[in-house]
Amino acid sequence: MRFRLTVEYDGRPFQGWQRQAHGPSVQQAIEDAIHSICGEQTEVVAAGRTDAGVHGRAMPAHVDIERPFTPFRLMEALNARLKPLPVAITDCAEAPGWHARFDCTQRRYVYRIVNRRAPLALAAGMAWRVPALLDEDAMHAAAQRLVGRHDFTTFRSSQCQASSPLRTLDRLDVRRDGEDVLVFAAARSFLHHQVRSMVGCLKLVGQGRWQADDLAAALAARDRAALGINAPPDGLCFVGASYENLSVGFTPSTVA
Repeated sequence: MRFRLTVEYDGRPFQGWQRQAHGPSVQQAIEDAIHSICGEQTEVVAAGRTDAGVHGRAMPAHVDIERPFTPFRLMEALNARLKPLPVAITDCAEAPGWHARFDCTQRRYVYRIVNRRAPLALAAGMAWRVPALLDEDAMHAAAQRLVGRHDFTTFRSSQCQASSPLRTLDRLDVRRDGEDVLVFAAARSFLHHQVRSMVGCLKLVGQGRWQADDLAAALAARDRAALGINAPPDGLCFVGASYENLSVGFTPSTVA
């Protein structure tokens, strides 16, 4: 039976979503929990593959399990086995034929900047503290220069394994909520480090060190050397995904 899982996790203890040899991963934690429940070796496939230190509020994933479970029973058993790791299954449903990765039509991220001089106590590791006052309106206006289909080589990690740097960015919105400056990004798919790289350059715009034309020039350069700065992973969170007749997680109107 195939199950759809919605996964929430704190990315700080992990080397990312994907199972790897050199450190713990979210995928491994869930697969190990399934093995401890029913003895089956499974593969948990997610909509995205977040990097080390990046968080997830609503990551869709699927897994095939031979032993019969009701979704509620599976969710309860997984959450019991995942303790004390900061990983939780927040929803579980039967999903025959559904593929978390290949059926996904849009992935959504939010990057949180805390714009204040005081250090972070509660949000340490969960946001990027920027002491200098940011102009969120200038950041939003500049961000629109990146929306659409472009060659995002400048905003792509040198270790990105994607076959093409071409991506279509559906939305890139910036808004302020008190001392938080939130950057919302939506696209069918992203390049490795693309969101963090875009946020880093938007921070320069917010500080007045770059103008919108500088951001556009960096995009046009199609050269990683033209990148201003890469934002740290702390503030980045996968918040939702869309499928045909299904939306998982959060949208711009609901995410905080």
